[in-house]
Amino acid sequence: MSTRVLIFGGHGKVALLLEPLLAERGDTVTAVIRNPQHEAEVAATGATPIVFDIERFDTDQIENVIAGNDVVVWSAGAGGGDPARTHAVDRDAAIRSIDAAVAAGVQRYVMVSYFGAGPGHGVSPDDSFFAYAEAKTAADEHLRASGLDWTILAPSALTLDAPTGRIDVEASGPASVPRADVAAVIAAVIPDAATHRREIRFNSGQTEISSLFGG
Repeated sequence: MSTRVLIFGGHGKVALLLEPLLAERGDTVTAVIRNPQHEAEVAATGATPIVFDIERFDTDQIENVIAGNDVVVWSAGAGGGDPARTHAVDRDAAIRSIDAAVAAGVQRYVMVSYFGAGPGHGVSPDDSFFAYAEAKTAADEHLRASGLDWTILAPSALTLDAPTGRIDVEASGPASVPRADVAAVIAAVIPDAATHRREIRFNSGQTEISSLFGG
């Protein structure tokens, strides 16, 4: 039976690598995008694009988009820069999407966060990264308290290197990991009930993704 997966941030670099992985295994993939000019590129991955501005729409409107799916994947982001927009997307819109998933009865939610997120992220308020660190921490905390079957994925610095199919989930500090491997991890954890209510921090490594997730 096909799993219906909804991806927020459907034109992001990770999402564009994730969508064909899901489509090829038979999942029904809907990719939420902001810019209608990206529809053709997203459709080419096997996903169905839907133009919807998560920054502007309220929880009820987001619920209408989520309803009928089996899984929500949050891979959206403001892309840094403007702190106000970072808060609006990475915190506020993410939180609305979590509340909307609860309201829609879509229990499975996979959040793409980052390795250092958390109350002890240690980023100085003077650092341009501070708004992002605070926003992701708030969204992650809201997801943990939601009652959903969540998984928080916290990869380290993302690269455009070729996929290795291997990661390290035991590292004590961040390093880097190819976006393609992040996409593979998302695909692997979606159906894996053993990853429910878990945060998984990871770098590139030597352990095969296929041996860690999915049974």
